[in-house]
Amino acid sequence: MESKSQFLKRQEAANFLNVKKSSLEAWAVRGGGPAFVKFGRAVRYRISDLEQWVESRVRQNTSEQQG
Repeated sequence: MESKSQFLKRQEAANFLNVKKSSLEAWAVRGGGPAFVKFGRAVRYRISDLEQWVESRVRQNTSEQQG
């Protein structure tokens, strides 16, 4: 396993994605957001999962469907 720095707290992940922390919280409840890891009550995001999530949302135009 790599160093612990590969895990970001929710606020750090929000900063990484340039979104609000509340957006990540909502996506965690509703689905559709990046994958996360739970350690007890602690929620952490792997940088690799955030990057993969971003790549899965790249579109060439507004009419392209997700997935």
